[in-house]
Amino acid sequence: MGTDTVRTAAPADESAAARRREQHGWYIYDWACSVYSTSVLTVFLGPYLTEIAKSAADGDGYVHPLGVPVSAGSFFAYAVSASVIVSVFVMPLAGAAADRTGRKKPLLAVAAYVGAASTAGMFFLDGDRYLLGGFLLIVSNASLAVSMVVYNSYLPQIAPPHERDAVSSRGWAFGYAAGALVLVANLVLFLAHDTFGVPESTAVRICLASAGVWWGAFTLVPLRRLRDREAPPSRSSSQGSARGRRQLASTVRDMRRHPHTLAFLLAYLVYNDGVQTVISQASVYGSEELGLDQSTLIVAVLLVQVLAVAGALAMGRLARTYGAKRTILGSLVAWTVTIGAGFFLPAGAPVWFFVLAAGIGLVLGGSQALSRSLFSHLVPAGKEAEYFSAYEISDRGMAWLGPLIFGLTYQLTGSYRDAIVSLVAFFVIGFALLARVPVRRAIRDAGNPVPDRI
Repeated sequence: MGTDTVRTAAPADESAAARRREQHGWYIYDWACSVYSTSVLTVFLGPYLTEIAKSAADGDGYVHPLGVPVSAGSFFAYAVSASVIVSVFVMPLAGAAADRTGRKKPLLAVAAYVGAASTAGMFFLDGDRYLLGGFLLIVSNASLAVSMVVYNSYLPQIAPPHERDAVSSRGWAFGYAAGALVLVANLVLFLAHDTFGVPESTAVRICLASAGVWWGAFTLVPLRRLRDREAPPSRSSSQGSARGRRQLASTVRDMRRHPHTLAFLLAYLVYNDGVQTVISQASVYGSEELGLDQSTLIVAVLLVQVLAVAGALAMGRLARTYGAKRTILGSLVAWTVTIGAGFFLPAGAPVWFFVLAAGIGLVLGGSQALSRSLFSHLVPAGKEAEYFSAYEISDRGMAWLGPLIFGLTYQLTGSYRDAIVSLVAFFVIGFALLARVPVRRAIRDAGNPVPDRI
């Protein structure tokens, strides 16, 4: 990893070759870390950790972390929520430090390798070690969140306004392509575990740990290609020493000077909380409520990954014609219909679960990619990482309210169908909030040029 530092310059002023080199390196971090989101959060860890928790449960089906009675079936969802609480305190510190010093690569490296190491450590989850599983989930999820704060903050620096929708969409496409590739390998190992001479549980633990190895190995590429930039002189040195809660409050106070940016962020946090909860809880829903086996779930998620690549690129093209905001609003309508339909899926019917997966895949990548690029237009120059620390609270498995409501709904009703349909509200409310945001005025208020089509 190099230590070169250059002065911040408008991306349009940099040579095209240098900009493309950074963009290609930037894509590879999506390629590196998205395997964690796919193999760990979406496919293997939820059902596996739920089974471990059930093996440790008392006669009433409860485990007692820190003495608190928790339904074993809700433990994974609660652990995801706990990881977000930790992240809320850590991300603002990382964001402020990145903006203040301009040295983003060291922060990216530390966060990525702590996350990769904790993910690789999931190989040791067996027996009734549900507490270890919860701890590793919290560490890896929080590390991913911090790394994504830094990663996302590069977008305004490596892509001029007219390129951002396309660059962001390509990043997501790279991530979903990597997720699909590794899932194919996971599927081969899982289905043929007897041929390889390993028990099914060991095959799952290998799949979990391999995501950490992949994450760490490919992180080397962006660390070589991305460049540190000298921070603007206006950044306050006192911000870096603030505590996490004080720094988050400081970021929110600054956002109040840009109310339309704050309004977009609120809309995003609502609807993307629903998106991320669907991603993290879909396998639990499929295995526990619909009675589908692990191989069916892997094929379904693989279908999501493949279609998400096409969906991200296609919605990037739609945004060039209709604008990012309208395209995102259209995707939220599709999300509402798709998740509502999920309530009626018959148990033991893989075909209908595949249809649901196809619907999710077509809108998943595009809604996420366009939200990221649209937000990048609303961020004042020099505060990219600080603002993205708030954005990241509901990105890549970092939803907190959705998993909490999902877990509470299951604990109160005993039905994962009720839990999944409760998520429709996130998309309906998010649509209403986003529709009210005047994005052109928000971009001007942030001091940024307004693209022709937004």
